Amino acid sequence: MTLDRLPLLASGKVRDIYDLDDRLLLVASDRVSTYDVVHPNTIPGKGAVLTGVSAFWFDKTAHIVPNHVVSYTDGVPDEARGRGVVVRKLQMLPIEAIVRGHITGSGWKDYQATGKVSGVELPAGLLESQELPVPIFTPSTKAELGLHDEAIDFARAAELLNDVAPDGDGDALATKVREAAIALYKFGHEHARSRGVILADTKFEFGLDPETGQLILGDEALTPDSSRYWPADEFEVGTTPPSFDKQYVRDWAVASGWDKTPPAPEIPAEVVKGTQERYAEAYERITGESLSSWLERTAPAR
Repeated sequence: MTLDRLPLLASGKVRDIYDLDDRLLLVASDRVSTYDVVHPNTIPGKGAVLTGVSAFWFDKTAHIVPNHVVSYTDGVPDEARGRGVVVRKLQMLPIEAIVRGHITGSGWKDYQATGKVSGVELPAGLLESQELPVPIFTPSTKAELGLHDEAIDFARAAELLNDVAPDGDGDALATKVREAAIALYKFGHEHARSRGVILADTKFEFGLDPETGQLILGDEALTPDSSRYWPADEFEVGTTPPSFDKQYVRDWAVASGWDKTPPAPEIPAEVVKGTQERYAEAYERITGESLSSWLERTAPAR
């Protein structure tokens, strides 16, 4: 079995989704996007990092909320090993579950303007990157490819969930999503700190089991693409700390003068190399092993 023989259901900014009848095959590519636009060249090894980091977290957090993973080897074509995972089919929810433990990024901009983030009022006088008293749930919409997600408050999230929630109770489902997302963030934050890394914020995607209605964690988990990780020894309140995610590419994109509309420019070789190194270091810091160990475990039998 090869990828070109499987029905391609969707191709997103990063992942390709293939139909396996009663299952799906998700393959993380090496594509990279900034400001919701995909760049023409790739970051080699990025797909393996995303899949390997997700595998680590899915395993570690299954006691908090079940996830969609079936196998990283069985049913995964050889050319996708290390980047692919067979998963359960879910009814995916129409919101992204974002949790912020530090005030940074777009949340920092919103706080400066209104004192709130997604309707959540925060204490006055916070500094950029400061840790919040408690993590906050700041959901967003899911935009189509090339468009931007929209930050929403809890009430709007509940409204969007009404159509998919069991018994039409979007408020109850939104509450479950918020509780699960915050519990996952807290677990990830504690582990990351033990590895010398700060998990500033992250995004989860959830779905429902079509038969039971159970809430299931899908997509990816606590990866450098869905999360903002900072080295703890370089963290300083009032600054924008260096990060292990694609912020390195974003910073270059801003400095390049690109207006953030398609088409995205090609990324220079030195920026590709620097980003590649940051992704690999993120994998090693978080999991405690080298990326090559993950690739060896998922490699085809010889």
